[in-house]
Amino acid sequence: MTSLTKLKSPSRVAPFVLAAALASTSIATLAPTTALAVPAGGYADLVETISPSVVFIEVSGTTTQAAPQLDMPQGMPEELRKRFEQMMPQSQAQPQPVQGLGSGFIVSKDGQIVTNNHVVEGADSVKVKLSDGRSFDATVVGSDRMTDIALLKIEADVELPAVKFGSSDSMRVGDEVVAMGNPFGLGGTVTTGIVSAKSRNINSGPYDDFIQTDAAINRGNSGGPLFNNAGEVIGVNTAILSPGGGSVGIGFSVPSDLVQKIVADLADDGTITRGWLGVQIRPMTDEVAQVLGYGTPKGAVIEAVGDDSPAKKAGLEQGDIILSFDGNDITELRDLTRAVAETKPDAKADVIVLHKGKEVTRAVTIGTLAAKDA
Repeated sequence: MTSLTKLKSPSRVAPFVLAAALASTSIATLAPTTALAVPAGGYADLVETISPSVVFIEVSGTTTQAAPQLDMPQGMPEELRKRFEQMMPQSQAQPQPVQGLGSGFIVSKDGQIVTNNHVVEGADSVKVKLSDGRSFDATVVGSDRMTDIALLKIEADVELPAVKFGSSDSMRVGDEVVAMGNPFGLGGTVTTGIVSAKSRNINSGPYDDFIQTDAAINRGNSGGPLFNNAGEVIGVNTAILSPGGGSVGIGFSVPSDLVQKIVADLADDGTITRGWLGVQIRPMTDEVAQVLGYGTPKGAVIEAVGDDSPAKKAGLEQGDIILSFDGNDITELRDLTRAVAETKPDAKADVIVLHKGKEVTRAVTIGTLAAKDA
């Protein structure tokens, strides 16, 4: 079965599997740089410099399995079914211990560590093991399910070796990269490859913008860094496309330009603040694009407008087609999702919509996305 391991992804993402998380069997689940040629003699000097910043993460927790249900014959009368249930012994659901493994990397000398949300989500305890063998209990400062990024903190008595972020936007397809992590619990594993593609949408969420790489990534690599040739982090390894659960050279990393924004927000107060427009949208069909005279579908068609939402207050209506948001053209749905999310609440934005065949501009005051929807 082809799978992309990503915890709690929509069912349509079945082909993908979370790269990471869990090597154990119990859990399912900053300056731009010009890429250089492979250094003479390989990557040994680079790895020696950056490896102390890559950490091994162990998580533990409990899960409650539902008690088995009595299988009754179809068509059994309700009264008879209840009588049988009363006669059967009642088994109680029991909490079961679960454990998992992942990777991460130190981003500040005082012990801030970046990993994937799916590595630590639901964990009762998180332990971080450094490359020198020291182990620390970690606190989850904050996490973001939408981008699958989490920020941890450990307390050490000395300054820790931190890596720097590089610019993912400056990376080109074909540039060489180095992945580090703990696949299957094998700490300090190094693999190399290239940037195979950029801005990949794997349908795991509205903020998909992955770097694709052929550097080998496996279970346990989740949360680990993807480096450029200057030893700067340009991605966080998150998922793989795999027919059998192992690496086939198709891995996905969250780009560092996005990670830095999320980490800065989490470091501030442990939460992510996103803008909110209050519309349900769908893509334009080919048929509608032809009728409107567009070469290809574009924009976001409004299916519904929330009551008392910023969109409602601005006069946006069902059936309107959003063509531009705050100066940014909308060519696909994620363009609008990201643009709105990155707009500060209470900020004003001009939204160009196709309304009853005419382009009009609506002035919108952006709201705050509720935590339950983030």
